[in-house]
Amino acid sequence: MTTQHASATPDLPLDMIIFGGTGDLSFRKLLPALYMAHLHCNLPTDTRILTIGRKPWSREEYINEFMELKAKPFIEKKAFDAAAWDKFMALFEYVRMDVDSIEDYTRLSEASRPGVRRVFYLATSPDLFTNICDNLSAAGLVDEHSRVVLEKPLGHDLASAQEINTAVGKHFSEAQIYRIDHYLGKETVQNLMVLRFGNPIFGPLWQAPYIKRVQITVAETVGVGSRAGFYDKTGALRDMVQNHLLQLLCIVAMEPPVSLDPDAVRDEKLKVLRSLRPMTPEDIARDTVRGQYTAGAVDGEAVKGYLEEENVPAGSRAETFVALRAHINNWRWANVPFFLRTGKRMQKKVSEIVIEFSELPFSIIPSGGRNYGNRLVIQLQPEESIQLQMLAKEPGSGMHMLPVNLNLDLQQAFTERRAEAYERLLIDVIRGRLTHFMRRDELEAAWAWAEPILAGWSKSGERPRGYTAGTFGPAASTALMARENAVWAEESQ
Repeated sequence: MTTQHASATPDLPLDMIIFGGTGDLSFRKLLPALYMAHLHCNLPTDTRILTIGRKPWSREEYINEFMELKAKPFIEKKAFDAAAWDKFMALFEYVRMDVDSIEDYTRLSEASRPGVRRVFYLATSPDLFTNICDNLSAAGLVDEHSRVVLEKPLGHDLASAQEINTAVGKHFSEAQIYRIDHYLGKETVQNLMVLRFGNPIFGPLWQAPYIKRVQITVAETVGVGSRAGFYDKTGALRDMVQNHLLQLLCIVAMEPPVSLDPDAVRDEKLKVLRSLRPMTPEDIARDTVRGQYTAGAVDGEAVKGYLEEENVPAGSRAETFVALRAHINNWRWANVPFFLRTGKRMQKKVSEIVIEFSELPFSIIPSGGRNYGNRLVIQLQPEESIQLQMLAKEPGSGMHMLPVNLNLDLQQAFTERRAEAYERLLIDVIRGRLTHFMRRDELEAAWAWAEPILAGWSKSGERPRGYTAGTFGPAASTALMARENAVWAEESQ
């Protein structure tokens, strides 16, 4: 699929227009990210930020009630500069709107300047995307310079994703649509491309049979918190697996693109998604585990179970944990299982990719009955690092081997400031860089693979397996690995 790419330079004055400008995502992520971009001179000189909300606030009330009290605390103290903050506040306008009312778009039309690049950030429920785009177009606010950013999860299933894509595509070309996945903005994820395609040492080994299995884990210690209303209708597979984890899988598994051109990269990711082996009902029963956290303790503090959280319906079957085994049907990855796992209220916060290389077919050095293979551990959070696990001789007499790590601490290796994921991606939007955003066919291929799993769970009628908060999920997750004579990364330490 070929798209015509937008200009890669911020050549026009910018109106950044944020729908959902009074929501959690705005004060936790978007506005602090825009402040950091402003602080480091990464916004066009003539930038204005228009935030959209229902609250009957004046501009001053928005600044005082929202920016000062809610957004400001999410800026790192060491990065806060009072003079820069005051200049940042001067960029803002607040527009009170009902996004479903076409009449209210006249207020936005009056507030936005002519002859600028308008970036519409839709930090709202995906149910509103169609109406917002229809109304923006009807109000004459969309032109060839406009861009729109769509937050995930885009749709509830394949049909709804296609419906939203079609509706947005009536008013914006594919080159103007930025489907954001903030994991693709993480420095280590982008570094994975360099690790794979810039280092010849890994090229010949990055395939079966040299790689035995791959683990991808995104574990959170937090519960659903204030997102219970949204989360209960979504669940972990829609919220995390269908987008974040599959995108990480794509970068691990993709073939080398011919260039870093956005479509060249996304073409290769699409091939991976289309090569994922579809899951049969038997596969779903055997190779997927869904869980739901119960009361326990995290970091030494007692926490509620999911069913006791505020706004969670009694008897909810929403999963807060997913583990599954996936296979890619191509020559590079034949018979290499990919284990994906994500969950809330886990023992620790960690996002990592573990590449497990195969053991030697024969070793002259005794291993003490243990099979040691080399492992490459790419940690995305809480720290960004890359570790290559090697075998070394234990000091003393005899030839006893122990695993040791060759560490690349990215914070120590590169001392300059590292932008946070949303900041980096917002700068990419402004500059017209599409590489780290999902294309329509990518998104729909991911839904096409995930949807049968959701249908299989629904048809089975089984409840998610309980797991105590503060653990690494249900025992069935460990059993999933044990059938491969393997363990999750934390169990091998």
